[in-house]
Amino acid sequence: MSTRLNWLRAGVLGANDGIISTAGLVVGVAGATTSRASILAAGVAGLLAGALSMAAGEYVSVSSQRDSERAAIETEAQELAEDPEAELAELTELLRARGLSRELAREAAVQLTERDALRAHARVELGINPDELANPWHAAFASLIAFTVGALLPLLAIVLPGASERVPVTVAAVLAALTLCGVISARLGGAPAGRAVLRNVAGGALAMAVTYAVGTWLGTV
Repeated sequence: MSTRLNWLRAGVLGANDGIISTAGLVVGVAGATTSRASILAAGVAGLLAGALSMAAGEYVSVSSQRDSERAAIETEAQELAEDPEAELAELTELLRARGLSRELAREAAVQLTERDALRAHARVELGINPDELANPWHAAFASLIAFTVGALLPLLAIVLPGASERVPVTVAAVLAALTLCGVISARLGGAPAGRAVLRNVAGGALAMAVTYAVGTWLGTV
């Protein structure tokens, strides 16, 4: 359940990044030109660059995490092979630190060791579930999809309306989407929605305001 929530939270954050970065880009270009082709080209380029960058970054990050977890498990396996008694005592102390009495901790440690010593140490000592190591390809693909879905909203909102309605429609659509993302992320994290929505909306509004101002200035140079 917690793994699914983490993936869902990451998806919402990825979509949020796609919304804000693409909205800032296309609104900035719209401030400089009314050419739909130019805005569309910039938006598509930003979408592709952002999605691929997110995917590559997530792949590298999760790969590093997975390598570290595998190395830790291998080290633990070596320690178990070299000194099983010391590892049993260590597991006992870890269980005692979690509130068990000395006798109960020793009994639990013995039973866990007899069942699967490496798995027990991975879970209790390292906080790693050997069956749920993150897959970097899954993470990369999920980030790519989430960013793309988020980026499509401001891209469509900026190119479909007429020239005079483009920026207002895009701003309204983006702020509505950021409000929704803020509510969802807050509920997934068990935090108050108001503060999360305010941060999200304020960040998106600031990004669009700055890029539009810069685009308008550059368009007159």
